[in-house]
Amino acid sequence: MAHMAGNRVGHALCAGVTLERFPALLELVRRRDNLFAAVGVHPDTETAEPACEPTVATLVELARDPKVVAIGETGLDYYRLQGDLEWQRERFRTHIRAARAAGKPLIIHTRAAAEDTLRLMREEGAEAVGGVMHCFTESQAVAEEALALGFHISFSGIVTFKNAKALKEVARMVPQERLLIETDAPYLAPVPHRGELNEPAYVVHVAEELARLRDTSVETIAAATTENFFRLFAGARRGEA
Repeated sequence: MAHMAGNRVGHALCAGVTLERFPALLELVRRRDNLFAAVGVHPDTETAEPACEPTVATLVELARDPKVVAIGETGLDYYRLQGDLEWQRERFRTHIRAARAAGKPLIIHTRAAAEDTLRLMREEGAEAVGGVMHCFTESQAVAEEALALGFHISFSGIVTFKNAKALKEVARMVPQERLLIETDAPYLAPVPHRGELNEPAYVVHVAEELARLRDTSVETIAAATTENFFRLFAGARRGEA
């Protein structure tokens, strides 16, 4: 937490990836006024027990906690998994329905599945609650469709990589009022820490790169993304570390 504060990172959101580990996540964020949680099951997670598969009722109940400000991480990931992935699409539908029932925004992951991700967002009415396309790596066309649905676009350390030329162009065009930054820790540490274990303090390097790409100041990026965070995640309250 001291490292976060030393890099002017005041708040952080911890996204849930399994129901089994969610109680530990909730315990963590309850200990700090400046940490918040999202509840969900990552699309890569193949649950072994039926009780670990999320339902609308389960997600809505867990989202009642005041420290839970979003539903997710959810979405579609066709990169690692093969075969019939209808179970993944049904899980995504469950999360969108839960978000609408709970009145909380979505944190959406999409990898090698942009067309289906956007289709399901439209079919299930995800625009009713909005949210964020997390760790965005898709094309400008995908970004524009997500923006049209009222979603924010969040950039991680990937935008600092030299070979991320197309993503850098997307980062230039996203409206400032829809811009967010993140680490996706413990993965995807930004330059100059690429290859290391990532941490929230390193989000400052994402802000620096966005400032360079958008020809503005780090202070402008910091102020905009902070305001966007608290506007989107309305349940989050500004607190001390």
